[in-house]
Amino acid sequence: MYRSIEDFENDWKNEEQRTLQIFRNITDETKSIKIHEHVRTLDRLAWHITQIIPEMGMHAGLMTENLLDGKPIPESFEEIINVYQEYNTILLKRVKSKWTDSTLGDQVDMYGQVWTKGQVLSVFVTHQTHHRAQMTIVMRMVGLPVPGVYGPAKEEWVNMGIPAMD
Repeated sequence: MYRSIEDFENDWKNEEQRTLQIFRNITDETKSIKIHEHVRTLDRLAWHITQIIPEMGMHAGLMTENLLDGKPIPESFEEIINVYQEYNTILLKRVKSKWTDSTLGDQVDMYGQVWTKGQVLSVFVTHQTHHRAQMTIVMRMVGLPVPGVYGPAKEEWVNMGIPAMD
């Protein structure tokens, strides 16, 4: 749970860059491959990560409307990236203008549960991380390189001349 807006802002900016690393490795040829009936496609996962920003933002009182609700997955991955970046910027501006460090302990109704505002900010980060992890598995399955977002990935170990871990 966050206790300072600045800490969230720093984390969110870093997480945005990690998400973009993954998004930018996805190709038009692989974005819609369905590897299993119970696994979302890469474009669906990326669009979900993007759509949840205004949805959660609206529930938390940070946004007044969800303009992405019900919108279909954009045709190009570049459009998903642009919308994702746009809503990241909107979220940070709203958090900084509507909430303060002293209000992060205030409670909000989120999906029938009571969360603190600091908890809402934590869930923004962990939710995105959760779906990025799903995306990296799908990326491996469809033959895409996986960027190391928290440390070197297999391909990066090899490029450094170090045997990849099993």
